[in-house]
Amino acid sequence: MSQQSPLRRIATLAMASAVVIALAGCSTPAPADPEAATPGVTDDTVTIGTHTPLTGPAAAGYSSISAAATAYFAYLNDQGGINGRDIEYIVKDDGYNPATTLTVVRELVQEDEVFAIVNGLGTAPHTAVLDFLNQNEVPDLFVASGSTNWNQPEKYPFTFGFNADYIVESAALAQYATDEYPDKKVCLLGQDDDFGDEMIEGAELVLGEGGLTHVERYSTSNQDVTAQIGALKAAGCEINILGTINGFTALALGTAAQLGWFPQWFSSSSGADYPTLIGYLGEEVGPQLLQGFVGTNYLPALGGDSDWVTLFQTVNDEYNNGAPFDGNTIYGMSVAYLFAEALAAAGENPTRESLVDAVRSGDLAGNGILPLSFSDDSHAAYLGVGISIVDQGVQDYVGTTYSVEGGKVTSVEPAPVALTAEGVPGS
Repeated sequence: MSQQSPLRRIATLAMASAVVIALAGCSTPAPADPEAATPGVTDDTVTIGTHTPLTGPAAAGYSSISAAATAYFAYLNDQGGINGRDIEYIVKDDGYNPATTLTVVRELVQEDEVFAIVNGLGTAPHTAVLDFLNQNEVPDLFVASGSTNWNQPEKYPFTFGFNADYIVESAALAQYATDEYPDKKVCLLGQDDDFGDEMIEGAELVLGEGGLTHVERYSTSNQDVTAQIGALKAAGCEINILGTINGFTALALGTAAQLGWFPQWFSSSSGADYPTLIGYLGEEVGPQLLQGFVGTNYLPALGGDSDWVTLFQTVNDEYNNGAPFDGNTIYGMSVAYLFAEALAAAGENPTRESLVDAVRSGDLAGNGILPLSFSDDSHAAYLGVGISIVDQGVQDYVGTTYSVEGGKVTSVEPAPVALTAEGVPGS
């Protein structure tokens, strides 16, 4: 796929999002019928759904997430499912357009009668359906975005995030820069939206207000960042924290190289997947430009020695038509595993209420390198991340891990969750 196709027109989403949020706010909750069967649950199956960009400006990379989750559910079903039920995953394409997101999610809830929405992707698209899902009391689990919007238990009691949020990731990157390179000038390049805003907020938790030497913002509708990279270079930036999706991470590194400038690059997980970046930059120059590249992660690392990765590779080969195996694959299968764990904990006869109770119980383990933080008071999944570095084409953790809570960054020991029962919860 070309570098440009997944990046066009994203800037128009904010206006569309405002319209569909207003429409969603007009929705009224479906009346509760205590005698009615639980939507999406039969004696043999549990049907869930998601919205995701299978086409359009954000399809490259992101479309592989739902495919990986679907493959993992197929693996679980072949092992007997969860409490004797197969998981059916309905994936609907929204093209990363909030107006379309509202349409397909209404279809999933009102026509397909899904049990839950799982891993709806994108900040602007998913914001468009927050009110609708919560008003209709539909479990809205493990949103695929690092926005802090999903962690509002009082306002959105049925919504839970999955990613470590952007504030957590940026604070960890700034802390790593401070710990390892205390005298270097730290700057930031970020999107001109909530993504960039929260990356700045996280960095300033560590560096203090005004502690970034220079900040540049870009719009995803303009694929020329020469002015921004030139300004960072002129400011004497030595470490650049990136609040970028993968395409703009590659664009930043490539533009800097054309200018003969080779600073250190630190990136949030949203723009730090090595195989995806190589796809943009090319095999000839990509490995050189990415040598020493610093990123964050909270799931099993692609380049690490993890039983989870070994299992996911096997599942990918057998159930995903041997699709390319990268960080997006690990992400999708990790989400699928966590949903299966929640479903198993929801009981032999799960209801929407028991499913939400299972998530906020704090008993789910997931498969990350730190414990999950779900509770009655927190709908955020991971409040910490590990630091990864690319070395000779391998992207792996370096052992440095940070927890970010209460506005403070603390160095902690990683505590990766061990694989048990061949990745089949409740078995």
